[in-house]
Amino acid sequence: MSGFEHASVLVDEVLEHLSPRNDGTYVDCTLGGGGHSAAILKASQAQIIGIDRDPTALQAAETRLAEFAPRARMVHGEFGDVASVLADLGIDQVDGFVADLGVSSPQLDHADRGFSFSKEGPLDMRMDPSRGQTALELMHTVDVDALADLIFEFGEERHSRKIARLIKEAIRQDQLRTTSELAAVVAKGIPPAEQRKSKIHPATRTFQALRIAVNRELDQLDSFLAGFPSLLKPGGRCVVISFHSLEDRLVKNRFRDLSWTSSLPPHLAQQAGERVLAVCEPVTRKAVFASDAETARNPRARSARLRACERTGAPNLPSHR
Repeated sequence: MSGFEHASVLVDEVLEHLSPRNDGTYVDCTLGGGGHSAAILKASQAQIIGIDRDPTALQAAETRLAEFAPRARMVHGEFGDVASVLADLGIDQVDGFVADLGVSSPQLDHADRGFSFSKEGPLDMRMDPSRGQTALELMHTVDVDALADLIFEFGEERHSRKIARLIKEAIRQDQLRTTSELAAVVAKGIPPAEQRKSKIHPATRTFQALRIAVNRELDQLDSFLAGFPSLLKPGGRCVVISFHSLEDRLVKNRFRDLSWTSSLPPHLAQQAGERVLAVCEPVTRKAVFASDAETARNPRARSARLRACERTGAPNLPSHR
C-alpha cells in the first residue's frame, strides 16, 4: 500500500465533546491516519497515545504527527487491550478516550486488503495483515450453520442460510478465491426483486459480517467498553464514533448502564429504594451525526454517529451485562 490517506469524520464534534485539556493525556484507540489525534494536538498541549493494529496506519500516523513529537506516542496493538497498553506505559488513568470504529478508507480503497467487493482482490479483510485468519480461511474453517449464523448476526442479513450454502458450495468447487467471486456468489442468494429495490450492493451485509468476524470487532469493542471507566480520571471523557447499529447499540447500552451502581436494572433499583450513583454521565443525550456539509465532502461520514460520556467521582463499577 503506497499511502494511508484517510479523512477522519466528525473532527469538530470530537473536539467539542472530548474537550481536551492542555495538561491531559488522551488515548486515540483507533489511530488510523492520525486525523483525530492531530486535531487534539493542535487544539491543546495534551499528550496523545495512539493505538492501531494496522502497521500501515501506524506508519502514516507517525509521519503525520511527527511535528507534535514528543507529545504523541504510537503503539501497535488492539484497542480492546487498552488496559494492558496503558499498564505497559506505566499509566494508571487518562483524561479521555476517542474510538473511531470500523474500517478506514485506505483499507477499503486498496484492493490487496480484500475489504471491498468493488475491487478485485484476495479475500483477506484483516486489519492487521500480520496475524489471524483471513476471510477465506475463516469460510473454509467454519461449517455451513456457523457461517450462516455469523452472516445473520454480524451482517443482519436475512438470507444468511442460503448465502452460507452457496459459499460453501463454491468453496467445494474451488470457485471462491477473490472478493469479486464472493460478491457474485452472495448475489445469487438475494432475490432479484429485492436487489432491484435495495440501495446497497447485495454483498454489503455479508462482507460486513465477515470483516467483523475476522477482526473480532465486536469483541474488541465489548472489552473496551467493559474496561474504560476504571481507566478514566474523574472529569475524563470517552467519545465513540460508530458506523452501524451493532456497534452503536453496544455503546449506547454501556453508556446507559454506567449511570447506575445497583446490580438491578434502573427502574427496579428505584422501586427497591436502592441508592443510585452515576459513574459516567452522558455528554450526548442522543447520537450526534455529521453535518450536511461534511457528508457532502465525505459521503462515508453519512453513517457515522458519535456518543460521549464523562467520568464522575463515583466508585468504579463491575460490568452489568
